[in-house]
Amino acid sequence: MGMQILTVSSKGQISLPVAIRNLLSINAGDKLVAYTSGDVIMLKTLKLPSAEEFEESLDEAQKWAASVGYTESDVDDIIKSTRRKKRI
Repeated sequence: MGMQILTVSSKGQISLPVAIRNLLSINAGDKLVAYTSGDVIMLKTLKLPSAEEFEESLDEAQKWAASVGYTESDVDDIIKSTRRKKRI
């Protein structure tokens, strides 16, 4: 597809051209993530998992945690520790 030139509105909004939306199957209400590096902005589609996919991932994570000996209390402690580090 190459490059497209977009215009920023007075409200800071941009419109994605139809060709890009069609190519990436982006529909109204879909979520995008914006990354920046220097003067570069990169947009990435954010595809949230279905409830079934989320369940499967959660089951897999719980099986892994059990296989390495983590308890629910261990996981709670790890989460609390991580949250404390982010506040600093």
